[in-house]
Amino acid sequence: MKDHIVYLDTKAKEFEKLKNKEKSIIIRGAAGRKLPYGIVYEGDTLYFINNNGEGLIKGKATVKSVFNSEKMTPEQSTKLVDDNKEKLNLSDKQYSKWAGKRYLVLIEVGNFEEITPFEIDKSKYSNMDDWLPVEDIDSVKI
Repeated sequence: MKDHIVYLDTKAKEFEKLKNKEKSIIIRGAAGRKLPYGIVYEGDTLYFINNNGEGLIKGKATVKSVFNSEKMTPEQSTKLVDDNKEKLNLSDKQYSKWAGKRYLVLIEVGNFEEITPFEIDKSKYSNMDDWLPVEDIDSVKI
């Protein structure tokens, strides 16, 4: 079981949607296989941080299931997003960002809980992506 730090879209209110159970799937995608493709597994723990620069982990959830797509056409990709529309609960901007990507990762989460906010040491992560596979959250907790 590994820990991951996941940046959530502040403008799309992803944290609030997870907290209020209006969203249960996190999506990531790209033209190639990039993080978190192939590195997230059922039972892993996701720690959530808003992408607004405040730098605080405020929630966590358990991975219930993971779907790593094969290479898809834009039509297949859009259909996958549409088929999971309710659980994804994407803003229009997010929809245009993800629908049509060649590779998508859909991560269903459960047991979302708000936690006492804490900061993390990002010095080991020079390439600041929106997904940090940290292995053990205590190793980056400040």
